[in-house]
Amino acid sequence: MSAKAISKWSASETLTGAPRSIFRHNDQVVTFMPDHKVVRSEKRESLGLFPELLQSTDSRIADFYKVRQEGTERVAGVEADIVVLHPKDNMRFGYRVWTEQKKGLVVKLQTLDTDGKVLEQAAFSELQLDAPVKMDKLIQMMGKVEGYHVEKPVLVKTTASAEGWVLKAPVAGFKSISCYKRPAATTQAANGEEPLQWIFSDGLASVSIFVEPFDRQRHDKASSLSLGATQTITRQLDAYWITVMGEVPMTTLRLFANGLERKK
Repeated sequence: MSAKAISKWSASETLTGAPRSIFRHNDQVVTFMPDHKVVRSEKRESLGLFPELLQSTDSRIADFYKVRQEGTERVAGVEADIVVLHPKDNMRFGYRVWTEQKKGLVVKLQTLDTDGKVLEQAAFSELQLDAPVKMDKLIQMMGKVEGYHVEKPVLVKTTASAEGWVLKAPVAGFKSISCYKRPAATTQAANGEEPLQWIFSDGLASVSIFVEPFDRQRHDKASSLSLGATQTITRQLDAYWITVMGEVPMTTLRLFANGLERKK
């Protein structure tokens, strides 16, 4: 028996906020930002973001979330089943998910706080499944960058341990998924160290720890910020500036921020 790889394509445009056109071919993502005449081409892992929330194969999800059926509803012209994922502890947010009945595609997603109130919502306003797609046209659209400044962030895979970082204690339910260095001449300090991104997930929610050399001109005092479901903490740790970001309660984010330390 042989397995055949499936090529995945998607294209979308934002309908609110700053205009953006996003094309994805497998793990290659190209984002056009016409307001700034910038196009960003990068490899990006899927970490449970809409509309791929329920595609995780992580068997630990059931350890931390209770699943409850909540009927059906029509979204973007298709019939969808509604499921609520309720966290078993206060370490993570809950989700209400609408999935198209035939394909299982997530067509609407609500992130719920610890009281069950909606923090954030994403949904398709129009959806056409099994639409004929001309691959050559998509490739041409992804490569149409005339008049744009092209950014191609380079990610170098590594481990936090190899870069000298550890968490003093694990955060319940979250495991390390990946770790990257982000070479960027404009953000390198005199010591030549490169920004680091360390990613954790519980199978649904994700948290990123960003580490970079402290720069007195760019980095201000420690702070915390909540914007919808996204929480952010920044702080100085010795000669480094730490940014911790994720769609989890602030108390969970603080465990990551306070638990990070330099290996001795």
